Amino acid sequence: MNGPRPRIDLSRLMGRIEALGRIGALPGGGVCRLALTPADGEGRRLVVDWMKALGLEISVDRIGNVRGVRAGRVDGAPVMIGSHIDTVATGGLYDGNLGVLAGLEVVAALNDAGHVTRRPLTVAFFTNEEGARFAPDMMGSAVHQGALDLDAALATVGIDGKTVADELAAIGFAGDAPPLSLTPHAYLELHIEQGPVLERESFAIGAVTGVQGISWTEVTVSGVSNHAGTTPMAMRCDAGVVAARVITAVREIAERLGGAQVATVGALRLEPGLVNVVPRKAVFTVDLRNTDEARLVEAEQLAAAAITEAARAEGATVTSRRLARFAPVEFDPAIVDLVEATARRHGASVKRMPSGAGHDAQMFAPDCPTGMIFVPSRDGLSHNVREHTDREEIGLGAEILLDVVLHLTDGDE
Repeated sequence: MNGPRPRIDLSRLMGRIEALGRIGALPGGGVCRLALTPADGEGRRLVVDWMKALGLEISVDRIGNVRGVRAGRVDGAPVMIGSHIDTVATGGLYDGNLGVLAGLEVVAALNDAGHVTRRPLTVAFFTNEEGARFAPDMMGSAVHQGALDLDAALATVGIDGKTVADELAAIGFAGDAPPLSLTPHAYLELHIEQGPVLERESFAIGAVTGVQGISWTEVTVSGVSNHAGTTPMAMRCDAGVVAARVITAVREIAERLGGAQVATVGALRLEPGLVNVVPRKAVFTVDLRNTDEARLVEAEQLAAAAITEAARAEGATVTSRRLARFAPVEFDPAIVDLVEATARRHGASVKRMPSGAGHDAQMFAPDCPTGMIFVPSRDGLSHNVREHTDREEIGLGAEILLDVVLHLTDGDE
């Protein structure tokens, strides 16, 4: 390598993380930037301004994904660093944001050193990774990679009755670039773990081996409203009871299958929602995840049977709709090896591990060499205003990302 070796400026990176975190800030240090809200639009404009200042060539595609390209010495497919800047309603400063802003810091470090990589380098952020306002999650990256139809994504109606297409236009990010115009040479994502494993086992870095499969289902139970005081228990058709039985059954399914199986009922709404009325309707979600596709299918079948039986026992009717379904994904072994070896060269302890959360990276894995780098999450907290990763841990992750990028863009130069 000619000239000084690029170095991460941690103060600059942390300054960007804190500045972005002020947009949609919540009491207690968290942030709320649901996808395609005005706050998301403001955050997007800030990141785009930073991209422009770094000299990146910016494009916005029709689903609102934003890419900034730094030219290399030769033309060809770029190495892409990507993640997201949308959050859940009770989000933290680091989930997704770290990956995007660390990508910008890699570019800034290259610029500081006057180093032009052989391959082009792209930093991207993708629309609606969280799926908190519009289902499914990983929407932008799924459209980008052809796993989700663009028109179907644009027509998606959110929890507030707004469509993706309308809200993209409202915040000024209904781009005109075709989503399928770029397949990277490789895709990388630096991310907080969002779980407790690295911290509890005293590892500094996670070399992510893949992402577990995800199944999201929304269930609607229809019962009969009636007076809570005059209706005998044996004569009720209580939609809330059905929901309660399913919640318990879903937990038991995960415990019975064991291993990597997890299961959650994270959203529940009862109607009419009155203290003295038997619920006529219950709407709830079932979130199932496993690193093994066969076991995930088994969990889905067991959950479906439990829902049917709970409704039958109460004399209620039930319908369901699929919100999201992603099979487990394995990352490129060479990229996983590279992340691990790079971490060890930095003197860092490293653990090979799957991701329990979904990430944009899983959409790229079928089409190009893909890998992720995890840094620890304090107390395992994420999707929480107290989400935190220490400054030094962020710096180490960014340095490893930079070195992996240099290997993939410059090869053995």
